[in-house]
Amino acid sequence: MRIFVNDKPLDLISYEELDPAKTYESIFQPEDELPAHFPWQDDVLFHEPSHDLIIGLLYLLRTRKLKDLDSVTLITKDKPALKQFVKSRFLIIKAAGGVIAKKDKILLIFRLGKWDFPKGKFDKGETPEQCAMREVEEECAVKVKMNTHVCNTWHTYTQNRKSILKKTFWYAMDCVNDTTMKPQEEEGIEDIRWFYENEAKTALINSYPSMRFLFKQYLKNHSKPQIL
Repeated sequence: MRIFVNDKPLDLISYEELDPAKTYESIFQPEDELPAHFPWQDDVLFHEPSHDLIIGLLYLLRTRKLKDLDSVTLITKDKPALKQFVKSRFLIIKAAGGVIAKKDKILLIFRLGKWDFPKGKFDKGETPEQCAMREVEEECAVKVKMNTHVCNTWHTYTQNRKSILKKTFWYAMDCVNDTTMKPQEEEGIEDIRWFYENEAKTALINSYPSMRFLFKQYLKNHSKPQIL
């Protein structure tokens, strides 16, 4: 499970999931406490973190701009318990969205000064698939056909002094009609545009790390040869 906290990836993994090829610049053992003075940089690993350490770490990630930090990993023998405790620190909100393709092009929206993928929160009684299709068609004024599930992303933010953890279900979709395509301006969408895959990668430099992560997951199974 990967959670983006203040745009920094926080990975919750079991020992079976530990990548032997990945190196960590700093490694903390179960008896270690969260250091008061520590040059947060590169990749950091915590073995069997205590609840107090997790609380302090979440606060640190949410309140400080750790520009030299690449990632934090929490590793444990009991991953379900770790996930349950981390999620208990937040109010969880669910949303869904789509990565829309038309032949060899990808649809991106421009909102809040960044390129993004269309998504939105659930209406009462909706399934993730229903929410994703409705939000895509509302925000982009296109008609789409559902393809496959890509991944789920998690990211945190603060709203009305509450710590929110947003789970977004993402689906690959195929565009079947874009003749009326236009941005949903009342949702703050300023522009909407088709990009070749390489162009989309470049555009997403001006986006959120979670969106770049999503696009990488999408390309693993859905990349198509680019036609020039």
